[in-house]
Amino acid sequence: MTVANVTKSDRQKGRGFMKIDVKSFSAPCQCGREHKIHVKEIVIEAGAINKIPELISDIFTGKPEEISIICDDNTYTAAAEAVKDMIQGSKVVKLPPKGLHADNHAVKLAEEQLDGNTKLILAVGSGTIHDISRYIANKKGIHFVSIPTAASVDGFVSTVAAMTWNGFKKTFPAVSPILVIADTNIFSKAPYRLTASGISDLLGKYTALADWEISHLVTDEYICSKVCDLELKALDEVCSCISDLRGDVPKDKQLKAYEQLMYALLLSGIAMQMVGNSRPASGAEHHISHLWEMEVINKPLDAYHGEKVSIGLMIVAETYHMLKEAIRNGQYEMENYNGLDYMELKETFGPKGLYEGMLEENTPDPLEQIDIMDFENLLPRIADILDKLPSVDRINELLTMAGCVKYVRDIGLEEHIIPKTIRLSPYVRNRLTFMRLTKLIKLID
Repeated sequence: MTVANVTKSDRQKGRGFMKIDVKSFSAPCQCGREHKIHVKEIVIEAGAINKIPELISDIFTGKPEEISIICDDNTYTAAAEAVKDMIQGSKVVKLPPKGLHADNHAVKLAEEQLDGNTKLILAVGSGTIHDISRYIANKKGIHFVSIPTAASVDGFVSTVAAMTWNGFKKTFPAVSPILVIADTNIFSKAPYRLTASGISDLLGKYTALADWEISHLVTDEYICSKVCDLELKALDEVCSCISDLRGDVPKDKQLKAYEQLMYALLLSGIAMQMVGNSRPASGAEHHISHLWEMEVINKPLDAYHGEKVSIGLMIVAETYHMLKEAIRNGQYEMENYNGLDYMELKETFGPKGLYEGMLEENTPDPLEQIDIMDFENLLPRIADILDKLPSVDRINELLTMAGCVKYVRDIGLEEHIIPKTIRLSPYVRNRLTFMRLTKLIKLID
């Protein structure tokens, strides 16, 4: 089993398992902020699901009838049925997997089935089930427990819910699970496409961290080196196990790789908890995913979140490395900023009734605070930050090794959508990224 730190108390209790010592992440930090960790316990182990009654008894003293399990038809078979059998009297909220998204429709469907006496929610599934569960738990003011059935996203312990609400991609305040129970025997058997999606979600941290560091340099936005190091550790973990997740390797070695991947996903989630938002894990590559999920420049896509992030990562890495070389070769000139492109925003988002929401999201406009001369003086240092990004060839290699999607055609899009994606994606979040800053730079030659 993979752990961060193993406490003596766990071994003394004789439970026969080890757990991540989450308290170690809330120690005093040199950044000057107190990092709050809301998850109390994380267990990653083969057979962990069998310890659910014991683990839940440590954090919940209510009746089994006050526990509701949220799942879909697939995750019910994978794990929720077994959980229900172990917690006799618990209720099951089963959602249809086809076309299921973390949106207002799914929340309404779950709430219609949810028992009014529910005091604890068990989220049995992957990212969508977790976002629905954490949103409802926050709304009801109750705890929830995470039981991942696939190593597919890094948001299991997130404190926010990424939802599509009336067509608009938004991040809502939510709650972290109080407990995570990740059974290797379950999440290692998920369809590999879900696993590849989780790897892609993690590799996207390369550009997300670059965006955060650049924004800190340009605007003095808060940044924490401890949190950045935690994300880099997650990246090291996933890169070290990619070759063992697929191919002909001994079963025990493959299971260990799956535990490393889940550990990395949870580390990334803890990094987000430490700063209270998704800044350490979400940058321009995620904004591309969010734009496509809003379906304003494309039709509905049969693609997981991580798959869209994977392609976004490739687009952003290519763009950033190209701009880095242009900066160093003097092949650019500065552009005066004339504010939001209201016409294109209205033409793009207006037909779906999202124009006003986009204006609200982009108020205040983060580029209005940028002094163009100061920004130009910082470009050499920005190029140095971009040097830390792996090369496009290296990212391509990692995604290929992991069996991840890489190109827009892999999810049914055409190449001509890329320039429009680059122009519009920075607007989906009021968060400064280097992609948004490129609106101040014009390439020449």
